[in-house]
Amino acid sequence: MGDSVETGTAFLKSQIDNTLAQHRAFLNALEDHEERANDPRFSDLCARHIPHLRGHHRMLEEYQSQLGDDDHVAEAMAGAVVVVRPLADAARESDYLRLVGDIVLARQSEDTFKTFREAGKMMGNRTLQEIGDIGERRHDAFVKEANRLAQHMFVERAQGIDGAERRPRSSDLEATI
Repeated sequence: MGDSVETGTAFLKSQIDNTLAQHRAFLNALEDHEERANDPRFSDLCARHIPHLRGHHRMLEEYQSQLGDDDHVAEAMAGAVVVVRPLADAARESDYLRLVGDIVLARQSEDTFKTFREAGKMMGNRTLQEIGDIGERRHDAFVKEANRLAQHMFVERAQGIDGAERRPRSSDLEATI
């Protein structure tokens, strides 16, 4: 019973710090995958979502600065590395596995932003609500597109087709969806 529990602004700051670290890991993964993907559909997917995610990341950073500096950032970054490293190590094998890892990271962020949106509503904190609403929508959009691509890539690999060799444009993917 001697555990101290963060409350109030300290709790809010720590959650924003954790979310920034988590979001930075996801954004870094997409930036890396945009450059290194063998499958142009995967690269295109990353390229389409990176600008929106960068904008949302700036919103989080602005909100963090409004809450004031805190020591939680270093702790959050260390925690994010522990969570992300196994995904990154496993995902080096193929575009398909990297994409699946990105979906996991995006869903984790999407759940966090749903919490922010609803908590912001309950607390009357419009900034937190807006950050949550925008973040949930942007991550949900990525997950939907990424899932469709993952399904196509899965089928192609299961059937022995190399989607990277065909080099379809993202519009080809969207036309089949």
